[in-house]
Amino acid sequence: MTPATSMFTPVEADLQLLADNLKQLVGNRHPILFAAAEHLFGAGGKRIRPAIVLLISRATMLEQDITPRHRRLAEITEMIHTASLVHDDVVDESDVRRGVPTVHSLFGNRIAILAGDFLFAQSSWYLANLDNLEVVKLLSEVIMDLATGEIQQGLNCFDASISVESYLQKSYYKTASLMANSSKAAGLLSEVSRETVEHMYSYGRHFGIAFQIVDDILDFTSTTDTLGKPVGSDLKSGNLTAPVLFALGEKPSLEVLIDREFTEEGDLEQALELIQNSQGIQQARELAAHHAKLAIEHLAILPPSESHQALINIAEYTLSRLY
Repeated sequence: MTPATSMFTPVEADLQLLADNLKQLVGNRHPILFAAAEHLFGAGGKRIRPAIVLLISRATMLEQDITPRHRRLAEITEMIHTASLVHDDVVDESDVRRGVPTVHSLFGNRIAILAGDFLFAQSSWYLANLDNLEVVKLLSEVIMDLATGEIQQGLNCFDASISVESYLQKSYYKTASLMANSSKAAGLLSEVSRETVEHMYSYGRHFGIAFQIVDDILDFTSTTDTLGKPVGSDLKSGNLTAPVLFALGEKPSLEVLIDREFTEEGDLEQALELIQNSQGIQQARELAAHHAKLAIEHLAILPPSESHQALINIAEYTLSRLY
């Protein structure tokens, strides 16, 4: 097991069941959609979102086993996440994700968009069948947030004037909203106190923001093989993330390159060098560490357990990916 998945030991059997169920949930009435879903759910990935849902479910249900509704929530969470990835890959024109061809590169844009729509619709149907209005509202909000985040990112392309606050808000919409609201929903299904439910939401929120910042840092510090996409691809597409925004305050010449959208030869390489030679990456690391620490603090309300410890380990592991 990889370091990430070895932390999921308390829910390892649950995640195996989830992997088997996901393909069945899509059903095989539509051969192309089934092929697309099988390709997506077979592509591996860290399964970090359903793992968090299952760990929170177990950490809040110590006296008894988790319910089928907890399991279904974890499946819905992964379906929503996967649907958003299919659409993201079309928007970003990415040919590879997690080292395997994307749905649109195999089946074309039309099928990819419909497959994403189908997964969103399917997740909504299963969500309604949980018969918990508050949970339905939470996860419906996530689907709106995902779209809002994508639109915000599209509108802010190559905009060197955006603030770190705007970047964090977009990171919430695109990544943390699903983690926060599905964590809260797990608490609601466990019928724990309102206070505990809100702490679970805050854990997911801060963890999700830390997770996104780390991903954005890796775009500058990792390798193409590890990332599964070219290094600096976010910057090249005009998506200005934490390391860039911090570096801008220190390297005014970076703004000139961004404003002309790296149209001149050597612009992108020069921009990457300016960012590497600034405090931008270090400041982004500190911001990620701050949010990971806040996430862990919100877990203090839970009684000690293996699942509780695993939730702490996941937050700490997220930061260790940087070193």
